[in-house]
Amino acid sequence: MKQNKLAWFWLLALVGLLTVGVMGKVNQSSPSPESFIPSTKEPIILTVSAAASLQDAIAALDPVFESTHPNIGVNYNFAASGTLQQQIEQGAKVDLFISAAAKQMDRLEAKNLIDKDSRRNLLSNRLALIVPQNSTLNIKTFEQLADAQVKRIAMGEPRSVPAGQYAEEVFLNLGILPQLQPKFVYGNSVRSVLSAVESGNADAGVVYATDAQISKRVKTVTMAPPNSHAPIVYPIAVIKASDHPDAAHTYAAFLASPAAQNAFSQYGFGPGQ
Repeated sequence: MKQNKLAWFWLLALVGLLTVGVMGKVNQSSPSPESFIPSTKEPIILTVSAAASLQDAIAALDPVFESTHPNIGVNYNFAASGTLQQQIEQGAKVDLFISAAAKQMDRLEAKNLIDKDSRRNLLSNRLALIVPQNSTLNIKTFEQLADAQVKRIAMGEPRSVPAGQYAEEVFLNLGILPQLQPKFVYGNSVRSVLSAVESGNADAGVVYATDAQISKRVKTVTMAPPNSHAPIVYPIAVIKASDHPDAAHTYAAFLASPAAQNAFSQYGFGPGQ
């Protein structure tokens, strides 16, 4: 009887070992429940180079875009359009470009650096003559900038800053460019022009209406007549060398959406022409 009990003991032990071994193999070959959960998609980070005058409006829109597109993050590079154009020509990693004038976008298109089919005019703007909020000068027109009382006029450097190009056109068409040239204080972006007037380092300046609108330290004297300069448009296009063209198209479509266009209008921008 004792031998029978011992045999049964070893038989049960052997069965137990075999069961554990089989279960172990099953557990090793069968995926765990967690393995059926899709891995989280890594976020795409876009680089958007945009004209300096867009900074405040785009900063307000960025949280809206990223909340509706959680897998797409956006890094921004705000500067003068001419500077951004040169960076792209030199191979800077950029996915989307928004210029403050057609000239810079035209040059990139001529060099086959943008997706031509993605190009469109996103926004429009106006040109404003501003003075410091506490200015005592009685300036009401662009022509009065030629008066002796006006010593320093801030404007964008025309070769790289579209706002400066438009301002130069206005002065030329009004026939006052030669008298004003000795008074010019050049800025490397429209925001630097705004800062010069805000600080009182310039008696007057020419900026976009949208820039004048965001500052409480300047006042707008008048707007440039529309026929005194080329239309102010903001073309947008996907860069041909973009690492994320689909995401760049998605972001461009968002900026052109009615909701985004309404937000831009709150900052003084008009629709693309």
